[in-house]
Amino acid sequence: MSTHESLNDYQRTVRTLSDRIVEAQTPIRVLDAVKWDDSVRQAFLASDGRELPAVDRSYYESRSLGFDASAKKQEFQNIERDVTRLLGQFSPVGQIMRRMCKEYRMVVRMLEARGTADFGLISQDLYGAASDAFHAGDPTLADLGLMLSDYLNNIADRGDLKDEPKTLNATQAVEQLQSRLDLVFGEGEGVIRVFESDGIVADAAAGADYIKIRSDALFNERDIRALEVHEGLVHVGTTLNGQSQPICTFLAKGPPSSTVTQEGLAILMEVIAFTSYPTRLRKLTNRTRAIHMAEEGADFLDVYDFFRQQGYSQEDSYGNASRVFRGSSPNGLPFTKDLSYLRGFIMIYNYIQLAVRKGKLEQIPLLFCGKTTLEDMRSLRQLVDEGLVMPPKYLPPQFADLNALSAWMCFSNFLNHLSLDRIESDYANIL
Repeated sequence: MSTHESLNDYQRTVRTLSDRIVEAQTPIRVLDAVKWDDSVRQAFLASDGRELPAVDRSYYESRSLGFDASAKKQEFQNIERDVTRLLGQFSPVGQIMRRMCKEYRMVVRMLEARGTADFGLISQDLYGAASDAFHAGDPTLADLGLMLSDYLNNIADRGDLKDEPKTLNATQAVEQLQSRLDLVFGEGEGVIRVFESDGIVADAAAGADYIKIRSDALFNERDIRALEVHEGLVHVGTTLNGQSQPICTFLAKGPPSSTVTQEGLAILMEVIAFTSYPTRLRKLTNRTRAIHMAEEGADFLDVYDFFRQQGYSQEDSYGNASRVFRGSSPNGLPFTKDLSYLRGFIMIYNYIQLAVRKGKLEQIPLLFCGKTTLEDMRSLRQLVDEGLVMPPKYLPPQFADLNALSAWMCFSNFLNHLSLDRIESDYANIL
């Protein structure tokens, strides 16, 4: 008997609606739709970084989205209407699916607005802005980025914190990463494949059940460990957990709100697995600072110069600056997706701290059920209890061991009540 045949009428209704969302979002490729082609890079470098890239509204209009935007928005509107009609206004699973439909319609509107001011405004609605505060009176994300930069500057000149040399080629990286992932996902099952690729810009990229390694990239041991936890245990792991859902198949696919959760989990994993390092952290803080610069009116050349001042090469400075303005114009509002890393880290860390403080440890593993969103976590708990959502099949060891994680968070909760300024004053004579 197939999975679909074993479901009751209500479960089949949820599964059918869920499958419709998965199918509807399939042609939407946000990063492909907003990226700049290589001719833009070549022209910019040929000008020695002195001329704004030739990207405007017409540039994007010449590149098809691959789907009819109006029809796609209507499709999600129809699914949303059917969710309410078939499941009711207050169904937890219906509320999640309606939110996803609304969010996907907003994504389509953002892509329709490529090259205009509306693109950046909708991006802020979806991914947040660097000027957002987490709570009234608290520092903004931009403030936190500057704070982290100050900490990094204090240790920048230490010779013992230099990055390890990158002596591993792509073939060696594939072999080592595959071996490490097999220990978690099962050796010989082929659950996650690691292979070399010539067609990617980043050193590595994760797919549904694979990780691609750029053929000409070099790595060190720390890079391999970071790829294991970030790309493998989080990004691919949550995709596989979502794909294994027999009813709520929408958990295999994530709208922008799940990107914040995903990247937050990935950065937290790097921290608690001791695979992160100052250079990696500075990359994240620089992206946050660059987005804030663009929000405050800086253009592409200003942001490019900022990265040059940070010691990046012309090629890398162009790559970093283009991440900020992709989908927009070189003097427009930024694409704010890269805020997801630090924003997500803070939100996930606070969520886990609160779960421990409230004694709700069972909530924590549910973050890995699929492409989850923090605001859905209470509903997901209900759906697990109802049998509509399966607990995650694959969990990173650090999250499978709730004993160790909760102890770590209890200490963290306790230490948060101490005044660091008072401690600095008291320790002045011994540090």
